Amino acid sequence: MHANQDRVVVDLSIIPIDIDNYSEISRIYQEGIDTGMSTFETLVPSWQRWNDSHLPFGRIACEVNGQIQAWAALSPVSSRCVYGGVAEVSVYVAASQRGRGLGKLLLNQLIEISEKNGIWTLQSSIFEENITSLNLHLACGFRRIGYKEKIGCLNGTWHNNILLEKRSSIVGI
Repeated sequence: MHANQDRVVVDLSIIPIDIDNYSEISRIYQEGIDTGMSTFETLVPSWQRWNDSHLPFGRIACEVNGQIQAWAALSPVSSRCVYGGVAEVSVYVAASQRGRGLGKLLLNQLIEISEKNGIWTLQSSIFEENITSLNLHLACGFRRIGYKEKIGCLNGTWHNNILLEKRSSIVGI
């Protein structure tokens, strides 16, 4: 037996999210909804609604061996021009792929894309109990800036959100 026979070859690529692969994005989004600690959404939005609520850049997915296993995207925080350089981050990883570094890969890529497109601040609002997501954002340079107490009710339970942000060191300085 050769040593390289034990190796698992992984073909990993970052691709844009579009209408053609949105069904795979939806599958992963639904897995996040099912955790009860990723979003206040209870239904995966239609492509049109999702498309309309996200910026035209910073819509990326991670393919592992030809199948989308994670995605990340940017949403505007306001329609007011003064906040044109501020975006909200979403990162979702398929249940079977969590803990393998795909979220970190995508979030770091999203940071680069955001800066290339003039974003000076990224923000995220994460359920207090979602320790994995909190740690991911902190590992990628986000900092805690506060919390929103009982900001929303999901399935009869009120949840706090931890607020995080990452200020660019190259845009808006």
